Amino acid sequence: MKQRPLVTEQHLWKSFFFFLLPLIATNILQSVSGTLNTIFVGQMLGVNSVAAVAVFFPILFCLMAFIIGVSSGASILVSQAWGAQNTEKVQQVVGTTIFLTLILGFCIAGFGITFASHILTALQTDTTVMHLALPYIRTMLAGSPLLFLYIMYTSLLRGVGDSVTPLVALSMTTMIGLCITPALITGYMGLPHMGILSPAIAAIVGNIAVLIFLSFYLNYKKHTLRPNQTLLRHVKYDKKLIKKILKLGIPTGVQMVTTSLAGLVIVGLINTFGAHATAAYGAVNQVMNFIQFPALSIAIATSIFVGQAVGANKTNLLSKITRTALLMNLMITGTLVTIAYLFSKPLMQLFITDPSVVTLGQSLLFTVLWAVLFFGASAIFASTMRATGTVNLPMIINIATILCIETPCAYWFSHMWGLNGIWMAYALSFVCLCIFQASYYLLVWKKKEIKRLV
Repeated sequence: MKQRPLVTEQHLWKSFFFFLLPLIATNILQSVSGTLNTIFVGQMLGVNSVAAVAVFFPILFCLMAFIIGVSSGASILVSQAWGAQNTEKVQQVVGTTIFLTLILGFCIAGFGITFASHILTALQTDTTVMHLALPYIRTMLAGSPLLFLYIMYTSLLRGVGDSVTPLVALSMTTMIGLCITPALITGYMGLPHMGILSPAIAAIVGNIAVLIFLSFYLNYKKHTLRPNQTLLRHVKYDKKLIKKILKLGIPTGVQMVTTSLAGLVIVGLINTFGAHATAAYGAVNQVMNFIQFPALSIAIATSIFVGQAVGANKTNLLSKITRTALLMNLMITGTLVTIAYLFSKPLMQLFITDPSVVTLGQSLLFTVLWAVLFFGASAIFASTMRATGTVNLPMIINIATILCIETPCAYWFSHMWGLNGIWMAYALSFVCLCIFQASYYLLVWKKKEIKRLV
């Protein structure tokens, strides 16, 4: 399967759209599979088991911030090298990233397993949940290097223009999880009853299976990133490349952690308005996630296209790629926002049944939905700049907007307009973030000389 650069002047819109569709499907499927697994645990093992799984979420997010940061940095280098048609450099970056992922992954897993009980105590885990959470978290951490490797490899596949194989891989892990989790919980066909360990074991089995599948599938298709002897020779320490990967990737991880911490602060503020407010927040969040996934997918696609254009020395196409992405955001995200406005009540009723909470959720949706278009545009501007190696300023702009506008305004507006004020703060921060990123993009970044990083 001969991979080709994505960026062509004549068919840019078409190439972007067909690369984007599997990427959106992958993000949505990932969310759906997590929801279904939680349903299995809740329905078959009870509320304490759901709590035990939920305890792992903040730990998992920190781990994911690390791997997403590393993989985003590596994918920028891969896309630039692939745009230059430098297959040797692509394999060097991939090999170095595999090495870095495995070393840091095993270190994190070992640290986490050793200090799991201390981490749970620091998170103030309830004693009724501790005996379930501890074995679950240790099992998940034991398998985390496999998860890291899987996420990293699928991210690098996108760097060479392949968004279909990651979708196939995720479909496989999802099906394995949906089959193995309930089978281990119930002891189906003589399988041992694994209780709370069931979803963790299913995740490990799924990751092993998909890595084996990718190895055979990519070699069978003669894919550019097939793990053959040539590629495996590059799985080694390369100080220069590791420095570049971390320089590009660490800002993404820092931004994710900051966003998460600010989110926790605002959730605490929402909780002060009572259980109905928290329930409405959960429902609104679910709808917002499914609308934001396409916007984020467009931003990821933008990064890949810009990276390949830089690698191919087609910097004259960068503005065209950004415009194409912005139009995609307006069309796709705008359509979803319109649908959500028109069907706000049925959407709320998918998650909550209390009529008063449904009405509250609708009101909150009406307040913030339109601003998702600005959120998507800001992500596109930031992704364009990051793909050329400008990573620190977009990160600083994002963090400053969260800390100086979103969080303080949420407190201020909530005192002025109640619960709706919190969502007004979200909307204001999305608009401001877009203005700040666009301003830096137009006034500073566009005047820079763009050079390949590899």
